[in-house]
Amino acid sequence: MLPREDLLKGVENRETVARVIDQADQAIKIWEVVYSDFLSPPELAEIRRAFARLSEVHLVTWGGYPQAERQRVAIARSELPLAEDQVALAVLEVAGNFLFDPATHRDFLGSILGTGIVREKVGDIIVLGERGAQIVVVPELVEFLTMSLTQVRSVPVKTRPIEFSELKIREPKKKELVTVEASMRLDAIASAGFGMSRSKMVDLIDAGDVRVNWKETTSASTTVKAGDLIAIRGKGRVEVGEVAVTKKDRYRVQLTRFV
Repeated sequence: MLPREDLLKGVENRETVARVIDQADQAIKIWEVVYSDFLSPPELAEIRRAFARLSEVHLVTWGGYPQAERQRVAIARSELPLAEDQVALAVLEVAGNFLFDPATHRDFLGSILGTGIVREKVGDIIVLGERGAQIVVVPELVEFLTMSLTQVRSVPVKTRPIEFSELKIREPKKKELVTVEASMRLDAIASAGFGMSRSKMVDLIDAGDVRVNWKETTSASTTVKAGDLIAIRGKGRVEVGEVAVTKKDRYRVQLTRFV
């Protein structure tokens, strides 16, 4: 048995991480690969941190394409081989004419959940504008959704399985910038990266809307470092790049903003 309570110390998404620990115990017991449902970036980050300390099992995460936000975890004993292509996934095309009634990510998700499916069984939804969307799901729901997902908003749709090679992935937009700051405080670096005032950033941090490496952070004075990822709900992400100290003992920081 894995050290459950030790692994759960300081964890925000306790219920999710506990469920994956149970699945890891099962993988150890049955000598087979065990899969989680789809997990969000904060949940995935906590699971990676917890499992990095273990030697009994290893895991891979995959959501169908490299930038996928929602991913499943495959867990196996450390003695067994494990690769991304072992993570069980399927992709559906939801096709319709949305020219006169455009549908958003929320609309497609709402229609899927309206069939009775829970959110954890659905991965990323790639909206294709007036043509519809592509949806990553667990394989066991392909037949059900093909029959049940027939309308999104007022638009009749046809749902069918497609190959992952047909995914129309849009590369995230990136903006590179450099800032010089007196410190590596979260509020200073994040305000520069997101292009907003420091006072506004402090408000967002205080409200719990800012995460560092997908972990909620409510202290504006938190120190960030090269390699850290700062995310704000609804505003994208900023990755902290190379940090250099200037002759005046200030910090010259390279930042990449993803929107």
